[in-house]
Amino acid sequence: MLTPRPAEAREFFGALLGWTYAEIPGMGHSVQVGGRRVGGLFDLEGPNTPPGTPPLIGVMVKVDSADATVERVTLLGGRAKPAFDIMEQGRMAVCFDPNGAEFDVWEPRRSHGTDADASHHGAPSWFETITTDVDCAAAFYGKLFDWTPEVTPIPGMTYTSFKLGEAFVAGMMPITPAMGAMRPHWGTYFTVTNVDESARQAEALGAKICVPLRDVPGVGRFCGITSPQGVMFYVITYAR
Repeated sequence: MLTPRPAEAREFFGALLGWTYAEIPGMGHSVQVGGRRVGGLFDLEGPNTPPGTPPLIGVMVKVDSADATVERVTLLGGRAKPAFDIMEQGRMAVCFDPNGAEFDVWEPRRSHGTDADASHHGAPSWFETITTDVDCAAAFYGKLFDWTPEVTPIPGMTYTSFKLGEAFVAGMMPITPAMGAMRPHWGTYFTVTNVDESARQAEALGAKICVPLRDVPGVGRFCGITSPQGVMFYVITYAR
């Protein structure tokens, strides 16, 4: 997460999602759920953040080689910045798919990524790109990560799920006129025990509900939230 007012953000997400933190000296804080690391929280105004970067929760995909993936992204029509080391923890790169959605890739060394239980309150459990050209994105991610797209019709559109082998790993849906002037991006869903209660709590803590509560038959109930610091994310209570 890149956020303005990181101390306030830690307090907000700690109260809403039960996150705990460990300081990364000189950089920010790691985020933990149930004692397991799920990511990091960093100051948007930090010296290494490119000017104009919006508040966001980024999505990182584990790869065997960050440098090789950077080359592959470019060959497939996307854009990528040179890979760089994060101390001895791993090597990462900032990438953009052909539609402009940003994602990062992570080549693990000492830090292998999260192994948190996705069913726990506050844990990330689903990742979704909302984009302008679903066919282009499906081909790109399929060739880049060996993800297989699986399309499901839903009222008013189709939803694409990406599978790695037999495991579902991410989703995709088109930007519709009802969504307004939205740029292609990746979003993250966090599991909560009771989504209605979490929505009420988020508003009480100063957040805004940007996607109203709604049910997805057979999946669960979710909503979109914008934190008081301007970070957008989703919370979901699963049907099973």
